[in-house]
Amino acid sequence: MPRACVIVLDGVGAGALPDADRFGDEGSNTLGNVAQAVGGLDLPNLEALGLGNVAMLEGCPPQPGAPAVAGRLLERSAGKDTMTGHWELMGVVTPQPMPTYPHGFPFEVIDPFMHRTGRGVLGNKVASGTEIIQELGEEAERTGKWIVYTSADSVFQLAAHEDAIPRDELYHACEVAREILTGNHAVGRVIARPFTGDAGNYERTADRHDYALQPRRPNYLTLIQEAGGEVHAVGKVGPIFSGFDIDQEHDTKSNFEGISQTERLLQELEHGFVFTNLVETDTLWGHRNDPVNFHRCLQDFDRRLPDLLDALREGDLLLLTSDHGCDPTTPSTDHSREYALLLAYVQGKNAAGRVHEGEFADVGATVNAWLGGKSPSKRTPGQPIVES
Repeated sequence: MPRACVIVLDGVGAGALPDADRFGDEGSNTLGNVAQAVGGLDLPNLEALGLGNVAMLEGCPPQPGAPAVAGRLLERSAGKDTMTGHWELMGVVTPQPMPTYPHGFPFEVIDPFMHRTGRGVLGNKVASGTEIIQELGEEAERTGKWIVYTSADSVFQLAAHEDAIPRDELYHACEVAREILTGNHAVGRVIARPFTGDAGNYERTADRHDYALQPRRPNYLTLIQEAGGEVHAVGKVGPIFSGFDIDQEHDTKSNFEGISQTERLLQELEHGFVFTNLVETDTLWGHRNDPVNFHRCLQDFDRRLPDLLDALREGDLLLLTSDHGCDPTTPSTDHSREYALLLAYVQGKNAAGRVHEGEFADVGATVNAWLGGKSPSKRTPGQPIVES
């Protein structure tokens, strides 16, 4: 039975897109700039697979006979966030940017939110999640108010100290916010951000929860399911798609858990699709402008890559890609408008260094074709990268 696995290395962009200047991201090149910042990439297993064929990368030379198809993928959607990127990987293009709030959310959002949740609001501004809980955490803990903040992405983030507001109440408040944030205020995601600790030493827990908009359907996940393929979502993939066209969600609290869950599924499943997001390159190091630990995070994945390859069976398809950039070497701490990387490998076949230049939706198109899904509608983009 055919099997396929897509692993999204979150935020690991492969160079500025042609329209990056419109997003203030000229010169962004997550992989390339990290390579320079650390004096050359040390990723031997990714290098052997063909990472150096994606782009010119210091410390990672091209491999003319690499077993994986390598390349870069162009984004059509008008955005550079996680949800937009993942949706387009599965054939859903977002032609209009989702609303953002550089000056905070307006009264028509905040007033009904406070009324329906029975608590006041602190913050309501663009902020770093780790910084705003240090700034407002003590007051939030004392008063029982919500900390509301956003970013350059289309997100409504809600932080609460677990000793002041129970986690279930935080999750319910996010559901309320999701109901309010519709129409012109239909942000991409509402995110619950519980935190713990004492003044000056507050820390976010791993119990975040995302409440995303519903993607357009049918998409490639829909077609895969209709063809009888089970869809297993590892990490935050399930919430990104609001659970639609997902058979089983496998929650994780770290990249280590995400890789282990993916390996287990590849060892156990007889057929279907494993769709994994590994988030730490983005959340822990990209947004914090830390290229050294960004590289170390990639090294952690590189060390586990042989285990994932060993779990593949003859004829299995593995695609490594990304959803946007998050260049830790630029002054910005936001996502960057970049190509997605691509490494497409079929167990038992050698791509002989073939290079593919395509678009995000080629990922979903490839998985769909591999698992025997029917052809999509004409408005669904994407072309298969490899033939089954």
